[in-house]
Amino acid sequence: MDFMTGLRVSSSGMTAQRRRMNAISSNIANINTTQTPEGGPYRRKQVVLEAMPDAKSFSEMLLTSPEKSINRVQVTDVVPDRKAPLLKYEPDHPEADENGYVAYPNINLMSEMADMIQATRSYEANVSALNATKDMALKALEIGR
Repeated sequence: MDFMTGLRVSSSGMTAQRRRMNAISSNIANINTTQTPEGGPYRRKQVVLEAMPDAKSFSEMLLTSPEKSINRVQVTDVVPDRKAPLLKYEPDHPEADENGYVAYPNINLMSEMADMIQATRSYEANVSALNATKDMALKALEIGR
C-alpha cells in the first residue's frame, strides 16, 4: 500500500464517522420533537456505511487480487428508522390525539450516546492512522537527504 492509498482510506473513514456523528447529534437534538414538516414525530436517522474498493479505475479493480484489495468506507444512505413512535398519555399537550396520547420519537438516549462514543473513537483512530501515514512519508523524504 502506498502513502496516498493510506491517506484516502483514513480520510474516507473520517468522513463517514463525521456523517455518523452528525446524524446522532440530530437524533439527540430532536429527542422530544413531536411534529416535523413531513408530519408526525421526528424519525431517528441511521447512516448506512459500505465498503468500497479503493481503485482508481475498473481495470485496476480487475488486476488486483481480492485478498490484496484495500477497501475504503463510503456513506451510501441516511435512512429514517421505521420503529413505531412512543405514545405517552398527555391530554393537555397541544399535539395530543383524540385519546390524549402524544407520539414521541422512538429514540433511546443511552443508545445514541454509546453510538456517539463509538463514532468519536473511530474518527480518532482514523486521525491517528492518517498522522502515522503522514509521519512515515516525512521520514521517507528525510532518508533521501
